[in-house]
Amino acid sequence: MPPFPRPPEFPYDTATEIAALRRWRDTKPGRSIPPRGAGNLLLASWNIANLGDPGQPRDARDLALMAEMISWFDLVAIQEVKRDAGPLQALRAMLPESYRAVFTDWAGNNERLAYLYDSAVVERLELAGEIAVAPASQRYVRLPGIEAKFRGFDRNPFAVGFAREGLRLTVVNAHLYFGSDSTRHKNRRALENYAVARWADLNRKSADAYTRNVIVIGDLNMPKAEPDDPIYAALTKRGLFLPIHQTRIGTTIAGDAHYDQIAFFPGQSATRFRTSGVFDFDGAVFAELWQAEGERPFDAFVRYHLSDHRLLWAQFDCAEEAG
Repeated sequence: MPPFPRPPEFPYDTATEIAALRRWRDTKPGRSIPPRGAGNLLLASWNIANLGDPGQPRDARDLALMAEMISWFDLVAIQEVKRDAGPLQALRAMLPESYRAVFTDWAGNNERLAYLYDSAVVERLELAGEIAVAPASQRYVRLPGIEAKFRGFDRNPFAVGFAREGLRLTVVNAHLYFGSDSTRHKNRRALENYAVARWADLNRKSADAYTRNVIVIGDLNMPKAEPDDPIYAALTKRGLFLPIHQTRIGTTIAGDAHYDQIAFFPGQSATRFRTSGVFDFDGAVFAELWQAEGERPFDAFVRYHLSDHRLLWAQFDCAEEAG
């Protein structure tokens, strides 16, 4: 998306805002995030709007707030990393030394897909690559009622193998096409969601799969996670399951849209899934700005300096199985 307009300055203290984030996490009903530790994998997704776009620069204070939240998780899939990867690398440098980054080259809208992970507890496996549908196979990406043909992804999803203790995963980080709310663009969005679901389904059934345990995560641009939504129907058509997160709030600060999702198949991921939620950091930070200026200036400041998307997270049991 285009960079958000620069809002009026608001001087804030990093330590004060970090304390507010922790207080919101620890005391606000429904916002609790399990502590990191042995036997659990904490996986998160965050669309950090225009990270690296020269039209929306972040300073060290902004990156410090992002790093604070990312440090609560073992593995974080990040979307909307722009062509300049410098801010992503600066963000990684603010995390503990054991954190590593892996990311794609830029594609549609000059965006990269990235992961930040704690290498002290998460092992990056050999598998890493972008998901592309060969021209000869694109004809299989079709949905009832949609005459348009699938011509490939605007940004290829990024599949990487990760492991923690007894859990081995192929995590697919995706930022799927949005366009507009026109029927043509919604149809394209549905086809991209189905293409990801089809790839994941074929992978889990293949004898040659690196791991059949696939998790799809990211900004899938799904308006609502309900069966009557065509984007939801496309993503779940091949058996992917979307857990209902405990917070029951939208993943964008604008309202109740559920653009960001985590999905997996019945099987190992489902049996190891424990809980999930959305962390609405916008309820915690910059309280003085809200009180002084009101909602619109507050939202503009949050979008510009942090993001218009909230963090989505999930907890999985990763303990070694007995026997």
